[in-house]
Amino acid sequence: MISTIDIVITIAYILFIVTIGLWSGRRKKEKTESSSNDYFLAGKTLKWPMIGLALFATNISCLHLVSLAQSGFDSGLLNGNFEWMAAFTLILLALFFIPFYIRSGVTTLPDFLERRYNKACRDWLAFVSIISAIIIHIAFSFLAGGIVLETLFGINMYTSIVVIAALTGLYTIIGGLRAVVVTESIQSVVLIAGALIITWFAWNKVGSWDHLTTVLQNNQAADKLSMIRSVGDKSGLSWVAVFLGYPILGIWYWCADQTIVQRALGAKDENHAKAGALFCGFIKILPVFIFVLPGLFAYVLYKSNAIDLSSLQQTGANGAQTLNTKGIYTLMITQLLPKGLVGILVAALLSGLMSQIAGALNSIATLSSFDLYKRYQPNASDAKLVTVGRLSAAIALLVSFVLLRFLNQYTSLFEGINDVIAHIAPPITCVFLLGVFWKKASAKSAQYTLWLGSLLGVAVFAVNKLNPETIIGQIPFMMMAFYLFCACVVMQVSFSYIYPVQHTAESSKLYWKSFWEPLQVKGWSGIGNYKTLSALLLGIMAVLYWVFR
Repeated sequence: MISTIDIVITIAYILFIVTIGLWSGRRKKEKTESSSNDYFLAGKTLKWPMIGLALFATNISCLHLVSLAQSGFDSGLLNGNFEWMAAFTLILLALFFIPFYIRSGVTTLPDFLERRYNKACRDWLAFVSIISAIIIHIAFSFLAGGIVLETLFGINMYTSIVVIAALTGLYTIIGGLRAVVVTESIQSVVLIAGALIITWFAWNKVGSWDHLTTVLQNNQAADKLSMIRSVGDKSGLSWVAVFLGYPILGIWYWCADQTIVQRALGAKDENHAKAGALFCGFIKILPVFIFVLPGLFAYVLYKSNAIDLSSLQQTGANGAQTLNTKGIYTLMITQLLPKGLVGILVAALLSGLMSQIAGALNSIATLSSFDLYKRYQPNASDAKLVTVGRLSAAIALLVSFVLLRFLNQYTSLFEGINDVIAHIAPPITCVFLLGVFWKKASAKSAQYTLWLGSLLGVAVFAVNKLNPETIIGQIPFMMMAFYLFCACVVMQVSFSYIYPVQHTAESSKLYWKSFWEPLQVKGWSGIGNYKTLSALLLGIMAVLYWVFR
């Protein structure tokens, strides 16, 4: 339980965000106030700092703060790979995908697939994108947020989820993308500030890096500082699994997921979209140090008897005492921070929760209006499209509530979310990659690959959960993502020869003639040039991986 002053700070923050969201969303803009373009894409006025911060805020949620700290306690810096590897896929987004998205003038990524392939591909991606947004971006975030708020305030988890959902849905459903991006930019700053605070206090409690390494060595846990693990590592995240599996998850998430890419689609121009994506890549360096590392600090403090984890003890099925490490982050907040600062940290957690949900709701509204409703009602007015979008977002909230009990069965929420992505992503990643880089990728091949690849992913996921003792059930989810992707590539290449491509005037412009073609665009001059920023980001990541190898 937390103090009165912390509760006041938390409530004040919530009211502030809701007010800002409603104000920015309802602010009148000449000739664009009621247009669907303004509602879904912020009138294409977003500049690179806001895009970068919004991308980061949409990605980072309460789930990440809680689960990355848990992973830091359990396995050290290992899961930080999901953060640092994102930098490489953001470079791919900026260099190879954004130019097509911006130049083709699409509102959604399913719209892009229709222009490159056919309507069937658009319909399927719209459907999968809505389902994945509900599960991955909303339901899992609700679950993490509910656990934290129940621990801190003693409020029933589902009651707290309903309150946060109602407030976030209020400004998101009314205000559209502009409200989402403005609030996300604020929330990114608050979230990072809160994470820095807990990192600072935990670090001061640890004392020194020498003490940290000594404790780890004394407990045979020195490998917790390593980002690169050997083949056969019990975590299932060896360097091979990360190198082969993460790009499959990352390209779908950062380059082909509507919830994420929609921020770039609302850019003022192509240069702002590219710079915004790369700016997010630089910000993604931070989570390892301010989200994962505090969990490792908690492990060191626990082994040094400097922090009390007795409240996390639980009795297993065999009667043995185990630690339920899901509550590590919440416990650190209550034990390491003074009054007042606890409220700021709770505000940071709510920032992540609200921004994730807000971004997902806006994307669901966009997909439902443009890729489903407008297909069958092509003459629908802008006002009608906005209404349908708002209704779809409200329904998505209700569906996410139903899923909470099923998803709560994962021991680690972070692993749970990536396990789901590993079975959704392969066919979508395949279709986008081959569509952008291979001119012979045909419409029918993409259509059948999306259908069969998705069904294969569902079947494998079901086998894993219903009968984990099988050979399939023993494959780590990162390697499974790679194997599923390879199967999808074989499918699409085979189908492309069975059903040869027949390009339209539009689709013939939506693939790169060579790998170097996108790099021939001049871009901004100076350090803001996308090529300069990409090279700088690659260099920094190479140094970081060498230091933490």
